[in-house]
Amino acid sequence: MKNLRALRALCVSGGLAFAAAALPAHAQQQGMPGMDMPDSAHADAGGSTRAFKAADERMMHDMNAPEYTGDADRDFVAHMIPHHQGAIDMAQAELKYGKDPEIKRLARNIVKAQREEIAFMQRWQKEHGGN
Repeated sequence: MKNLRALRALCVSGGLAFAAAALPAHAQQQGMPGMDMPDSAHADAGGSTRAFKAADERMMHDMNAPEYTGDADRDFVAHMIPHHQGAIDMAQAELKYGKDPEIKRLARNIVKAQREEIAFMQRWQKEHGGN
């Protein structure tokens, strides 16, 4: 369990927040050989799983929404904003359902950092005639 927490933290801090959301479900299914463990195996799995899945779906939808323009800067910013918002949504689910104080601290830091980066990218878009 400690290794799973470390891996989850590494994924989230490395910008792979979506991978961290998938880890608990995968780890649950690795329980006993030949036995699938449903999401309900954990007390908060229903709420947290729904929150993580909703964040994933919203992020993937929003990342697919902007058209590519061929301008690397504009395309990068347009697709990174929903990616960062997805990280915020997942971090907020962690803050609501999580128990580990270190991971909750990480989630708070992610929310703060990603909000600042989104604000920067939105300012950049306005200054450069984007969205």
